[in-house]
Amino acid sequence: MAQQITDANFQELVNGNKPLMVDFWAEWCGPCRMVGPIVEELAQEYADRVVVGKVNVDENDELSGMFGIRSIPTLLFFKNGQIVDKLVGAAPKPLIESKLKGLL
Repeated sequence: MAQQITDANFQELVNGNKPLMVDFWAEWCGPCRMVGPIVEELAQEYADRVVVGKVNVDENDELSGMFGIRSIPTLLFFKNGQIVDKLVGAAPKPLIESKLKGLL
């Protein structure tokens, strides 16, 4: 299951010993609801190698502003605390998974 990421716990997760994939989303966002189940599947499949988390943009405006999130869903991929890749908009599982594999 994807972790809930907040303004409060983000730094701890991004600076952890595993790569991190973050899904910026909102309840009211139709494309986010399409990507959500894919993110959950990947969180389970890669649980031992990658931290997968979700940021509700309505509840965590500090993180959204820090990364300039203007469209959702937006997926950010972090390695060693730095953004290494990004996906904006609804994307199919194979594309998201290929970017996730790029973190390993």
